[in-house]
Amino acid sequence: MAAEAPAGFLGPGRRVCVVCLGGLGDAVWGMPVVNALKQADPGCRITWIVEPLGAPLLEGHPSVDETIVFHRRRGWRGVLDLWRRLRDRRFDVTLNLYHLGKSIPPTLLSGAPRRIGFDRGRTRDWVWLASSERIPPAPRRHVQDHFLEFVDYLGVRDYRVEWRLAPSDAERQAQAEFFAPLRDRPVVALVPSSSKASKDWPAERYAEVVDALEHDFGFRTVLVGGPGEREGRAAREIASRASAEPVWALGDGVRRLVWLLGGSDLVIAPDTGPTHIARAMEVPVIGLYGHTNPLRVGPYRRFEELWVDRYTDPGETPDASHAHAKQGRMERITVRDVLERVERAARRYLPAGRPR
Repeated sequence: MAAEAPAGFLGPGRRVCVVCLGGLGDAVWGMPVVNALKQADPGCRITWIVEPLGAPLLEGHPSVDETIVFHRRRGWRGVLDLWRRLRDRRFDVTLNLYHLGKSIPPTLLSGAPRRIGFDRGRTRDWVWLASSERIPPAPRRHVQDHFLEFVDYLGVRDYRVEWRLAPSDAERQAQAEFFAPLRDRPVVALVPSSSKASKDWPAERYAEVVDALEHDFGFRTVLVGGPGEREGRAAREIASRASAEPVWALGDGVRRLVWLLGGSDLVIAPDTGPTHIARAMEVPVIGLYGHTNPLRVGPYRRFEELWVDRYTDPGETPDASHAHAKQGRMERITVRDVLERVERAARRYLPAGRPR
């Protein structure tokens, strides 16, 4: 069922600029926004301004007509390059989905007469001043819900929340070749680290989980992630401490990460982009949360029963309005906590212990 097109906004030839910077999670959260706009009016043209990390996720996305990479770390040269890319374009509306100051240059350089952003209370670095219109203030909720407020503000109704993130045909072939020798057992992908050390779970506990997965559950384990030094160090420690031998699949390439996660039967990860990639592809995720609030950054409306929440104190009611980070909480997550979620995932999502 197609969504109802909002009067006076979308129509054939309308040009929409989406400013969605940040990491992989931000790119995933932005996908339901552009999908909803395309559902409302397939004739609109969507240009997405993105940072280098998130750009590969948008390759071949059916709702994104054009991506422009903003190389913010190049300083004024990056801003000048962005200006050159945007100066001949004419947008009808710009949606700034980001709350930090680095979103100001692309929002202003888009030149759109309507520049819509968050209200003052949900932004920093004077970002709200770059917008000509602001989303009304709202209680803190999941970040995905905040992004979808833009869709509601524009009058789009009855849309489906979907991500439409999937491997290409060539990536599916690589996926099939990688997983073929592992398909005798369910495959669990372990993400050893995140963007911040304070969000990571201790490597020695991951090693215990690897051994339990391999010996007690009969699963195959795969270590996935990027080429970063810190995540590589954590993965090496996990592999050296575990008596079982996990499959090493860390490496460069976000698109490779997509098909690795998509081909797994279960993912175990802290608060990091791969969590949202897996959720977008309906792969069960055991999310490990202590530093951040899973009600705000956990897998969106799915797999809540698999979360390990040590952000919320015992006896405290979980509250999505709590957005501050909590230090030293990841160590409160025990191996037993994780293995209990593995048992739960096996019963609910892997009947008879068979791979997908």
